Amino acid sequence: MVDWLENFKPWTGGWENLLWWLALLSILMFLGSLVAIPFLAKRIPEDYFLSPKRSKARWSTWPMYLQCLFVVCKNVFGLILVLAGLAMLILPGQGLLTIFVGLLLMNFPGKFSLERRIIRYTPIFRTINWIRQRQNIPPLRLEHKK
Repeated sequence: MVDWLENFKPWTGGWENLLWWLALLSILMFLGSLVAIPFLAKRIPEDYFLSPKRSKARWSTWPMYLQCLFVVCKNVFGLILVLAGLAMLILPGQGLLTIFVGLLLMNFPGKFSLERRIIRYTPIFRTINWIRQRQNIPPLRLEHKK
């Protein structure tokens, strides 16, 4: 990386090309989030956050090799969304929503409790339910704190 920076010649258009690539990447992430977020938000079951424990996955009855392939693809796509969401915190795009949807896709210990904490963040909860309402899908429901 250091060698690349030392040999990078901005006077030959290198830095300008880099800025154009970053701008293009920013636009692609923004457009991708406009498509991916509604697509994924409508697939969250409305009662997903009501139970204290996570329900069994629908794909758990598939053959083991398909389960593994599905989990790997789902986690890779979720990681891409999380990284894109982090970039969108400073670039144009829906950063927090993209991070949230990426986390929903990934598998890791403590994921369900993290999801429940994030969905309680009012702007995220309202936005996801707004997206669901526009697609005539019932809103997500949360248990009320006692």
